Amino acid sequence: MLPQKKNELLQLRKWRIRKKVTGTAERPRMSVKFTGQHIYVQFIDDGAGRTLAAVSTRAKGSTEKLGANVKGATRLGALAAETAKGKGITAVVFDRNGARYHGKVKAIADAAREGGLKL
Repeated sequence: MLPQKKNELLQLRKWRIRKKVTGTAERPRMSVKFTGQHIYVQFIDDGAGRTLAAVSTRAKGSTEKLGANVKGATRLGALAAETAKGKGITAVVFDRNGARYHGKVKAIADAAREGGLKL
């Protein structure tokens, strides 16, 4: 499959998900994004159009090196839950950003649930 076609299909999946998933101030959208080397998690209030909290594997205050693998995703999910609870966020809407719900995506969601977030 051509890379251009692959990217078009990914964009269609993202749009299809975003039609249904919207974050509010009470229940923000937890958006996850994966690149080849890093993982990014944001808590977004779509009504106000702003990011309430963000965590990534590129965080400057991080003492341990987290990779873009399942182990890193598990640690980042727990860190994201801790950061969200610090900001007063207890319930979120999960936005997998076009990725299949398995592997790293599932690891982040499970770790966030264990950290106390309601997905």
